[in-house]
Amino acid sequence: MTHRRDILRGAGVALLAAGGASLRPWRALAGESVTLPFGNGERPLVAYPGKRPLLQMTARPPQLETPFSVFDEGVITRNDAFFVRYHLADIPTSIDPGTFRLAVAGHVEKPVSLSLADLKAMPGTEIVAVNQCSGNSRGFFEPRVAGGQLANGAMGNARWTGVPLRTVLDRAGVKAGAVEVSFEGLDGPVIPETPDFTKALQIDHARDGEVMLAFAMNGEDLPWLNGYPLRLVVPGYYGTYWVKHLNSIAVLDKPFEGFWMKSAYRIPDNPCACTEPGQAPQATVPINRLTVRSFLTNLLDGARVKAGPVPLRGIAFDGGSGIRSVAVSLDDGRTWTEAQLGPDLGRYSFRPWTLQADLPAGQHAIRVRAMGNDGASQPMEPRWNPAGYLRNVVETTRVQAV
Repeated sequence: MTHRRDILRGAGVALLAAGGASLRPWRALAGESVTLPFGNGERPLVAYPGKRPLLQMTARPPQLETPFSVFDEGVITRNDAFFVRYHLADIPTSIDPGTFRLAVAGHVEKPVSLSLADLKAMPGTEIVAVNQCSGNSRGFFEPRVAGGQLANGAMGNARWTGVPLRTVLDRAGVKAGAVEVSFEGLDGPVIPETPDFTKALQIDHARDGEVMLAFAMNGEDLPWLNGYPLRLVVPGYYGTYWVKHLNSIAVLDKPFEGFWMKSAYRIPDNPCACTEPGQAPQATVPINRLTVRSFLTNLLDGARVKAGPVPLRGIAFDGGSGIRSVAVSLDDGRTWTEAQLGPDLGRYSFRPWTLQADLPAGQHAIRVRAMGNDGASQPMEPRWNPAGYLRNVVETTRVQAV
């Protein structure tokens, strides 16, 4: 297989292909920060190449959260506002798209090495899908848990263009007895003792025709910080599987035992994927499909509005069944009104919703609850697990009508 460092070159193409010249922040906005609604929630606003000012959690590697107001701009999250999540600090800073190759090897009939031109010449596919970090909303867990203290902005919805993974696997010829497919990108560990970031999917999932090797996002080349020039797109699954700067695929005849599958990104193996606070799960499984979620986007907690008719709008999504309904309560969950669903861009996409509410003068606790076509809905009380994953409680936005 092509080693990740074999194609890190200073060929002058580098970040220019993604709209920047280096991965150092363009600027930290002096004195400008956002305080998120949980303890230790202050974040600086920082602009990186190709990105508008986003909330910086770490700088090495860059981990950037989307300000929540962005989700009221439209159902598609713009490339310059899309969140950024890396695990390892040795991220690529120079890639020549002309010499870039994707290696496909392992339990196959014929290992192949594919250029971007090769991939773009294959029959293409497109899908609108949510990419959500496994730890999105972790900062709201009570009791608190270790890990990045994210608010609700480590998610985004985009139109992904690429080639089905199945097509690429067929080019190499998957041998009988294959059980999994593993994926590795150009980002790597700083020290040898750190396990490289490698993820795996079961063979039937990898070949379902929806898992994609994406080279474009919202009609443009992938942003550098979102995986240029190629990334894995796994519709309906958490972002940990969406490997960036993808350059190596291996078909396996036995389950992958790497750290990022066997030890990390695990959830309790029970129907709620939860435990009592402070309790370790008896058994775990790899994190997988997104849970159903919904948000009010045009009013933030603590907002003041004019009493009377108030338009409400927001988004809902799940792991791929699609959104059946969204209900809104203006009285902290005592009564509910069905919202009107907006355009359906596909079962993996954000689904917009609207409701014209009547808010008399006073305090109001607005709650939003979605239901998927599979009948799954959001819990009224938050669930807890040691890693801070899968938060999908019915959100509450408290507003003052005056």
